[in-house]
Amino acid sequence: MIDTLLLPFQFPFMQNAFWIALLVAPPTALLSCFLVLKGWALMGDAVSHAVLPGVVLAWMTGIPLIVGAFGAGMTCALLTGYLSQNSRIKQDTVMGVVFSGMFGVGIIMYTSITTTEHLDHVLFGNMLGVGPQDLWTAGLISLGVSAFLVLKWKDLLLHAFDPAQARASGLHTGLLNYGLLAVLSLAIVSTLTATGLILAVALLVTPGAIAFLTVRSFGRMLIVSVAVCAVSMVSGVYASFFIDSAPAATIVLILTAIFIAAFLRRLAITRRTSRMAVAARS
Repeated sequence: MIDTLLLPFQFPFMQNAFWIALLVAPPTALLSCFLVLKGWALMGDAVSHAVLPGVVLAWMTGIPLIVGAFGAGMTCALLTGYLSQNSRIKQDTVMGVVFSGMFGVGIIMYTSITTTEHLDHVLFGNMLGVGPQDLWTAGLISLGVSAFLVLKWKDLLLHAFDPAQARASGLHTGLLNYGLLAVLSLAIVSTLTATGLILAVALLVTPGAIAFLTVRSFGRMLIVSVAVCAVSMVSGVYASFFIDSAPAATIVLILTAIFIAAFLRRLAITRRTSRMAVAARS
């Protein structure tokens, strides 16, 4: 029985999958907290899909895929910010236009090239094909993104809640804004070999949403988000070995199930508190 339970840890490709899961979890979970509070969930979705043309262009020109992905992600983020600040159109509308346009360009480029490489792994992830170079790339990006978010979390929190107060306090709100966009693009690049672009948005939104429903202080929200994301990713990889499913999709389903449980728990608490308040007034 014990040998069967430990079987996934005996294969090198599964060991790499567990490692990439643990490396990707902290930056995406921390970032999800800021995206949820700032209302940037759609920004994560837009950037994650918009990096596709950069990835394809990088493959066609022979440069590292992460360079193309980061360049396309920053282009999407900066273009969205510029258009929303210099037009009457709301930011979510601009994101929809930019995201769909860049994703459409990426699809056309993707279908127009002939290659023996499985570029569909960029879309859907390939956790079971992770190599040492992927682990090093994800590890370095994770370290940089996590360090920025941990060191600047108070400034980013103030900027998310009250940009005017942040400017009055002497913070460089422009640098904070574009710094957050930069680490968002880097975090998405780190998930390329894990969940892929299409499912990356789940890691950038769901952990923070779960933590938001569970705790009330932002410090605890960061901790809960990282813990939930790490446990979900490891358990998703582990479960996929036995049920013969895609690890990325399994991880997303686990995160969704935890979110539903957290939502139902918060709903039950809210209803119980309302009944107690009514009884007290009676």
